Amino acid sequence: MNYEEAVDYLYARLPMFTRDGVSAFKKDLTNTWQLCEALNNPQERFRSLHIAGTNGKGSTSHMLAAILQAAGYRTGLYTSPHLLDFRERIRIDGALVSKQSVTDFINQHRPLIESIQPSFFEVTVAMAFDYFAREKVDIAVIETGLGGRLDSTNVINPLLSIITNIGYDHTNMLGNTLQEIAGEKAGIIKSGVPVVVGEWQPEVSGTFERIASEKKSPLVYASLEWRVRPTQNGQAYQYLEAIHRGEPNGSCYALDLKGRYQAKNLPAVLMAVEILRSKGFSIEEVQVKQALKQVQRVTGLMGRWQTLASAPLIICDTGHNVDGWHEVLANIAVTPHSRLHMVLGVMRDKDLDKMLPLLPEDARYYFCEVAMPRALPAAELLAAAAMHGLDGEARSSVADALQAAQQHAAEDDLIFIGGSTFIVADALLALGFKS
Repeated sequence: MNYEEAVDYLYARLPMFTRDGVSAFKKDLTNTWQLCEALNNPQERFRSLHIAGTNGKGSTSHMLAAILQAAGYRTGLYTSPHLLDFRERIRIDGALVSKQSVTDFINQHRPLIESIQPSFFEVTVAMAFDYFAREKVDIAVIETGLGGRLDSTNVINPLLSIITNIGYDHTNMLGNTLQEIAGEKAGIIKSGVPVVVGEWQPEVSGTFERIASEKKSPLVYASLEWRVRPTQNGQAYQYLEAIHRGEPNGSCYALDLKGRYQAKNLPAVLMAVEILRSKGFSIEEVQVKQALKQVQRVTGLMGRWQTLASAPLIICDTGHNVDGWHEVLANIAVTPHSRLHMVLGVMRDKDLDKMLPLLPEDARYYFCEVAMPRALPAAELLAAAAMHGLDGEARSSVADALQAAQQHAAEDDLIFIGGSTFIVADALLALGFKS
């Protein structure tokens, strides 16, 4: 197979959560272990950081990868899902895995894949680990896909586990309470391995403390160690001051990631750097600051409060659960604009009764859908939104919805695109963006 055929094979032959939903979610790690054993356990041949959480794990992963790169370490980065190119999932020092590497892996291991019958995610995890091992990375930053305990990435034994926060998402698989969800995310905590929890939350702190104690894993809450506050928001950067507990003065960091919610992610990043230094990593403060100014350019992160155009201003964000929407709406509130236009689409498994009441009634909505079975049809979203007083229209595609928004928007208006990672991906494609 050539590259296009290899990727088509992955998409067409293997169960995909993004396409098929819960039916593609595996209830144990058997397939991943079998794949890794057949590949000579590549996950044991590189050092790693493991990152889980309901929101912020992608940004946190990219920030830490950028910092490790700036410090001179050959750094692997595994994240999901991708936006425009399958290869976004697997990077070394910001560069996408080569098409040839993907093709060779599938051609070489196709009999193994067909014997084990793994999911799409299980294969991509094994592919990433094999690539990082063969390319001899110094360290790899590994983001979980869903949950933690049963996530395919959970076969690694990292130097450090990071859990950003806990909120309601994928409740049909992870549990209906914050405590249940926290228990699943805490499944990445390994015996004796330090764990950083980004946000101290009273509802779930007991769960983390119990599991960390059972595993004899040192636990620290980053938000209790670092106080972060915005100082200004410029054209290219937002500026955050971070003050370590017990210190009289703080440090100012310029971030090219403009979402205000990055103030919640920064403490976990700084705490992780502190622990890595204690483990012998040479990471200078100037390298941390340099890296945070160029995360998007260095690691290719897209879709996090990303400005796509001006006059009218077009911004997208991949936040798609209740907590994510709170952060998105806070960003919209402080973004100067005349009228708000919202290009929105969601997956069928999202709780509309929790999401729709949050959305502003004075915006104009363009509901849309992506071409996958999990997508909620735009007409159904329009009907549900009307019951909450939201005025809009249904469009057959993201490109069509975006075009309609652009036609109706004045130069000083704001067009926001979101509701799903896949809506953002289609918008980026429609506007000509590339990985």
